[in-house]
Amino acid sequence: MIVLCESWKLQILYESLEKHIPESLKVYGTIFNIKEKNPFNLEVLVDAWPDYQIVITRPRKEEMKDDQDHYTNTYQIFTKTSNTLEEVLANPEVINWEQIFQIQGCQEIVDAAVRKIAASKSVQVDSTNTRLFPITVPPKFKMMSDDKTNCMEMINMVEESKKESFLNIFLDTFHAKLVNEQWDYGKNEKSLKYIKRCLQHFPGFGVLGPEGDPISWLVTEQSCELRMGYTVPKYRGRGNMWQIGYCVIKYLIQKKVPFYLHVAKDKERNHELLKSFGIEDSCDWYQWKCIPKKYC
Repeated sequence: MIVLCESWKLQILYESLEKHIPESLKVYGTIFNIKEKNPFNLEVLVDAWPDYQIVITRPRKEEMKDDQDHYTNTYQIFTKTSNTLEEVLANPEVINWEQIFQIQGCQEIVDAAVRKIAASKSVQVDSTNTRLFPITVPPKFKMMSDDKTNCMEMINMVEESKKESFLNIFLDTFHAKLVNEQWDYGKNEKSLKYIKRCLQHFPGFGVLGPEGDPISWLVTEQSCELRMGYTVPKYRGRGNMWQIGYCVIKYLIQKKVPFYLHVAKDKERNHELLKSFGIEDSCDWYQWKCIPKKYC
């Protein structure tokens, strides 16, 4: 694998990956942040240049000091082929199979390869499979002239929330503990460290309740994915996520930041909420957490 360091090569790769959205989104979004300021100290690997078939993003080795921190030890992958996929993933120079780590991607063909290699190395795989919702074009509510009814409904819901003294805020590291306590993939010290790092470098959006505490929120992570979304049960069904969604999409589109999110397949209410914004699911989202036998 070749490490791409030159900014012009990263730009060419970035533009090429845009043609493969949504399957390339995890890598595409990560490279966006690498091109900007690279706050997570990540690097990009390709199997060949310029005619690549496989792209992997990962932290630089100096970042992966904790063998049990899979939040830091995260690889994003996109591939055009399955022919050499197993060989690349099995290479210890590409992926450190001695650590607990995770791989994220949006392609089913990666699943079989990860499982086969893991079995050969006595590594346990805990996988998650959800639906990906890419936001690749301005959603319905932004097209005022095309869908005025939908826009007015959204605006009315936001205005109703404001009448209850619910205010939009940007989250900061002070809110990391609250976010961590409600994140299904978190609730531990390593995830708390990861969330703090995300909030330090990427936008997190929230709505404050009447008591001054966040009651709904979304946090952006290193691959430009919106994650850790949550609303306090007491305040559900009041349009808070509509309010956040309006502000998030407006802000990120203005900043020209690509973004997307995933939702569990059984959360039909969340699916309907996203579809009301004009956002349709398009492919599967995968996360493989790999645990060597010595850590099981």
